[in-house]
Amino acid sequence: MSKENQIPKSTIVIALVIVFGAMAPLLDSTMMNIALNNLVHSFGSSVTTVQWTVTCYLLATGVAVPFSSWFLNKFDGKHVFMAGEILFGLGSIMSALAPSIEALIVARLIQGFAGGIIMPLLTTLLVQTAGAAVMGQMMATVGLPMILGPLFGPIIGGIIIKVASWRWIFWVNVPVVVIAIALILWKMPHYPAQNKTAKMDFVGILLLILSSSALIYGIVQAAHRGSFMNHTSVLFVGLGIVAALFYLGWASYQGKQAVLPLSLFKFRSFDGSGLGLFMAGTVLNGAMLLLPLYFQNIQNMSVIMAALALLPQGIGMLISRGATGKLTDSLGAKYVVLVSVVITFVGTLPFYWFDQHTAYWVIALVLFIRGIGAGGILMPLMADAYTGMRKDQIPAATIGSRIIQNIGSAFGSALITTVVTADATTRIHTFAEQLKAGKFHVTAEHLSAFAASHVLALKIQAFQNGFLLISIVALLITLPTLLLTNKRHGA
Repeated sequence: MSKENQIPKSTIVIALVIVFGAMAPLLDSTMMNIALNNLVHSFGSSVTTVQWTVTCYLLATGVAVPFSSWFLNKFDGKHVFMAGEILFGLGSIMSALAPSIEALIVARLIQGFAGGIIMPLLTTLLVQTAGAAVMGQMMATVGLPMILGPLFGPIIGGIIIKVASWRWIFWVNVPVVVIAIALILWKMPHYPAQNKTAKMDFVGILLLILSSSALIYGIVQAAHRGSFMNHTSVLFVGLGIVAALFYLGWASYQGKQAVLPLSLFKFRSFDGSGLGLFMAGTVLNGAMLLLPLYFQNIQNMSVIMAALALLPQGIGMLISRGATGKLTDSLGAKYVVLVSVVITFVGTLPFYWFDQHTAYWVIALVLFIRGIGAGGILMPLMADAYTGMRKDQIPAATIGSRIIQNIGSAFGSALITTVVTADATTRIHTFAEQLKAGKFHVTAEHLSAFAASHVLALKIQAFQNGFLLISIVALLITLPTLLLTNKRHGA
């Protein structure tokens, strides 16, 4: 690699400080899913009510994202980042001390808003620190917490719940936040306000919040109800689409003054990145939701063992992370993403044939291959979103890519959950009707065992179809890669 593409040590230190600041939000969001059952028993509440602790966090994150650009225009980026850390720490303390499920939901709203400020700043400040020439490597640095969070979050959460209580899931955030604040004060440089005279695009922000929140809520409800065609999902997804159309009209009228200017979509790489990030929600988030369920429901593993079973995938992601960044800087994102999605396809499709009898070493090998591919999808897509842009366009580009990524993550998780749930429910219902009608000639003493084994086989088929869908979407990501940067020909 040429010297001009080498990252100075001082820049790497700043990047690591910024990345460490994102560790608490990422670990917290992955650990929370492990704690849901314990929260139901602790508060004597219903699963539907407790699920709001996750849904409200997602919605608050979506609300905060459009504000990040305005904050950077008005205030020092260092101070904004530190304020986000402090707010997340306060939300964590409130969550740990919550006396009721309602109080916990409110605390999670505060955490979500803080996380929604921190994550876009993470990307924006890194772009401003490093410059465009080494964005691949810098995004690989950003990708470290994004890989470590889903990898170790469920394991840490499972251990905490086993030896302590769910409240410690939030208490562990406090020392992480304190260390992050100390590092910010010590090592992070100041990022002067970019435009103190800039006016907040209240209408644009409101429309983006309404659109993204309605879409995320409608999609999450589809996952809860096992169908996209329920009244709530149709209503809120429709509302989100209408709000998005209104935003397009408003942004066209506002021009450069819009919180997310439409001129950004003139950049081919930004368009390709956005489409790829949306589809990656199914390939990455959908799979990260389905794999633990597969290990628990089909391989009969405990929660902690299911989390440990994912380690080969995480190791593969860590191995490919560094090379991905360097290759993105030298070759461009196009070929890196193209090769990565093909490897991910190869590492996902075998699950279409895996069942309860498949040896774990075979699964581990396939997961390792999948991890190598998956580790090379997200970071090049994020890096290429800024190709060719001026410095003052970076905050708005971050807002756009982050909103798309949030909606894509929610959609991908909901799509896989809904498809697998609906498929299993339909198959089992049909089997129950056939069993009741006497279409199977089974003796009374063997009926229970026959029914149990047949239901398991139907569940396995549903999981296999879910993995097949993920594999297909992985291949479809090759289409937006045609819009990404190709540095081999000086594009």
